[in-house]
Parts: sequence; C-alpha cells; structure tokens
Amino acid sequence: MAKFTLLKQLGSARRGRFETVHGVIETPVFMNVGTSAAIKGGVSTADLKNLKCQVELSNTYHLHVRPGEDVVYKLGGIHKFFNWDRPVLTDSGGFQVFSLANLRNIKEEGVHFQSHMDGAHIFMSPEVSMQIQSKLASTIAMAFDECPSSVAERGYIKDSCDRTARWLERCKREMERLNSLDETINRSQLLFGINQGGVYPDLRREHMDRISQFDLPGYAVGGLAVGESNDVMYETIEQVEPFMPKDRPRYLMGVGTPVNILECVERGIDFFDCVMPSRNARHGNLFTSKGFMNLNNNKYLLDDRPIDENCGCEVCRTYTRAYIRHLFKARELLAMRLCVLHNLYYYNDLMEKIRAHLDDGTYAEWKKAEVERIDRRVDD
Repeated sequence: MAKFTLLKQLGSARRGRFETVHGVIETPVFMNVGTSAAIKGGVSTADLKNLKCQVELSNTYHLHVRPGEDVVYKLGGIHKFFNWDRPVLTDSGGFQVFSLANLRNIKEEGVHFQSHMDGAHIFMSPEVSMQIQSKLASTIAMAFDECPSSVAERGYIKDSCDRTARWLERCKREMERLNSLDETINRSQLLFGINQGGVYPDLRREHMDRISQFDLPGYAVGGLAVGESNDVMYETIEQVEPFMPKDRPRYLMGVGTPVNILECVERGIDFFDCVMPSRNARHGNLFTSKGFMNLNNNKYLLDDRPIDENCGCEVCRTYTRAYIRHLFKARELLAMRLCVLHNLYYYNDLMEKIRAHLDDGTYAEWKKAEVERIDRRVDD
C-alpha cells in the first residue's frame, strides 16, 4: 500500500511525499504527459530523467486503441514497454467521454465510442477501464468517470456526479479483484477517485464527501480548465479543498499554465498534468523565467542568447535563440525536440523551486513575485 506523508503545510499549500511501488514522489509534482507512452517531440525516457521528471502520464484510451493493452501486457507492462523505472499514472479514458462527445453514447453500464482512428466500435466501462489499466500495470490508475463540461446545465452535472460515484464503486471492486490475481503484473496498483461537479460548489462538496468514503489512496479534481475562467476554477478548488482527505494526495487534472500551478499549489493541490508545455513547444512557444515567448518572431533572427539565460537545461546551455528559430523555419524536427526539452525542464524545475520554498516557509511571498514575473510576454 502506498503511503502519503504531509511534511509541511503553509495555509492550504502542502509539501508532501508519496511512496509507491515504483518509487517516491515528492509533491507538489508535475506529471509529464506521454499520451501513447511517449512525449511528443522526440523525448526519450533518458531525457525525462535529465529533465527531473518524477512521474510520466499515459492515456488508457489511446493505448487501448494502439497498440492495445494485450501487447503492452505481453511485453511486461508499461514500465518495460517504454523503459521507465519511475512512477506512471494512467488516466481512465473518462476524459474521452468529454473530448469525443460526437463519437460516444453514455449509458449506465459504460460508454460506447467510435474510435477516433478508424471509427471502430469501442466499449469502455468501469470494469473494462480497470482491466486495461491493470494490463498496462501503471503505478496509479484513475477511476473511470464522466467528465461533463464545467459549464453544463446543473441537472445534467448532478446526474453525472451520481453516475461517477456509482462507477467509482465498480472501479474499486474490480481493481481489488485484479490485484488479487497471480497473473497481474502490478498487484500494488493504486486507484485514485475523481471529483466532479462542474462549477457548482455544493455539488463539488457533496460529491467529494461521497467519494471520500471509499478510502482511496488519492483523489483528483476533474472537469476543470474545460471552459470556465481561471478565477472560477480557483474559486471551485477553494470550495472543494476542505472536503478532500488531508492525508491523501490531491490531483488537479489537466492544469495548466505555470501561473495556474502556482495559484493551485497555494490552494492545496499536490499533483498536476498538462499537455501545454510540450504542445506549445512544438510551435515555438516557450516558458521562461521572464515570461513566455514565441521563438518564430523575426526579432530573434540574430539573437545569440539562449532561450532563457536563467535556465539550466541542456538546450539553454548549448543553443541560441537564432539557431533554434532557424530550425523551425527550415522545418527541422530538431526544433521541436529542443523546445520540448526546454519547456519540460522549465516545468519540472518550477516544481522543484515550489517544493524548496514550501520547505523553507517562503512560498507565499516568492509565489507572488514569481507570478508577476512570468505572467507576461518576454519583451526583449
């Protein structure tokens, strides 16, 4: 069984340590998103270690579609499959209930999909999601939930919360069964439940209180950053946070920008993930200690400085803005790789700084200055 230790708390901000079968996770942590067991942009697992990555996140639905969980299982599970010896979290396929809205049909037994690849029929239920994730053998498996739009009608979200709670009970029962089987690769696989409720504080609180009764190793806040404003997201987290178990890690799914992370750490969140750093990087949009920049701009044509003079990543120690801009204009794949490496390093290094300032009790004042510094476009 995993163990979460709350090392320090400053207001709602938390500094913790989560011990798992695949290693210790120092929190707050940003999980690097490798949807199909790979970070887009040509990043290897050796790169991930150099980038200070603690946890890799992969997508259950996409791995089910290709190459299929049976392939991963026969090759020894996801850790052996892509040569990674640190924790892996797999989402459940529940987000595809939201993102593939035009290709699915939700029923009590589960969700019927059309594959986004070839239109083939796919059925995903709490039991099927647990079975897929068990074969993937990730460290942490997410419960199968329905993720409605955060701005959906209240009645629909209430029904969705009830269904997600019923599905969570089925997920827990199925995971307990799977973890008892001799043929299961990771018999210590952990299940995190997911809180839903849109932007309705009372629904969020009621649902969190309900799912916390399942006594799971961790809990997530889902269904945010999908249409509402940042202020509404922050307020929603503030409303639900007091109802989240204090002795379990809290995961805010799919969030977000560096400023989002700084603000949500202050509101009691421990785990984050987002495709933003790698997706933005592939288009030359980079995060730095002085704000964000687009390396495609003409002003970088002769710029012989690194992306960020305050960054310790290999890219900033080796290449100039002018050279990487040239790679983009020449359509060289190296441009994407270098920029993804930089952005992921920036995010992981930011989390390291967050933990250090929580450790020494200076988080609030440091966070305020950091937000003011990075929440703008680089002007030089």
